Amino acid sequence: MLRSMTGFGRDACDSATGEISWELRSVNHRYLEVSLRVPEELRSIEPAARAAIAASISRGKVEANLKIRPIEGSAQAITLNADVLHALKGAIAHVESTLGETTPVNPLEVMQWPGVIASEKQNQEQLSADVLVSLAEAVKDLVATREREGEKTAGFLSERTQSISELLENLKQHRPSVVERQRTKLLVRLAELDIEHDAQRVEQELVMAAQKLDIDEELDRLSAHVAEFEKVLKRSGPVGR
Repeated sequence: MLRSMTGFGRDACDSATGEISWELRSVNHRYLEVSLRVPEELRSIEPAARAAIAASISRGKVEANLKIRPIEGSAQAITLNADVLHALKGAIAHVESTLGETTPVNPLEVMQWPGVIASEKQNQEQLSADVLVSLAEAVKDLVATREREGEKTAGFLSERTQSISELLENLKQHRPSVVERQRTKLLVRLAELDIEHDAQRVEQELVMAAQKLDIDEELDRLSAHVAEFEKVLKRSGPVGR
């Protein structure tokens, strides 16, 4: 399938930190060139982001812009580690079943247990994972737009190659009549001059004229170019320069 190198892709999703939004644009370029714009705190995802783009796109100049809109008041929000909290709950229940009635658990003391409140590193890791998932969707959208544009271009080019093929066929059919007209024109000219002429010499001149008008080799070469061009349009990989 022919793909255009120009296109646009976008994806937006919500995370615990805020709204993640990717915008990808691509234009013509001989090789793949990726330009990333991400918040400073997410610079660590750049290698993975470049790899994700390169996995689906092999050519074009791609600009990828990431925006994160924080949830209002998220700076003061407390994120609990659900896995640790669930494990701690099970442990408390086991202790109560073993020892019998115990002092009620203080929620504030539970929150002080190591790992219950998610650390900033854990939050950052989750945000990075969410960002890369969103990027994958944006890349899919970009590839889809490039494919749609490529399909339109392929259809346009196919129409042109079909027209060229029809013209070639017409030329092949009319070429013999062109040679015959040239022969008739020469004989008529000789008749108008009313001079004696060597019939054998005239035939030699007609043969030379026919050779000059012989374009079979050019027609065959152009037909081969058209056939090869049609094959290129059906390739799955990159085509053209």
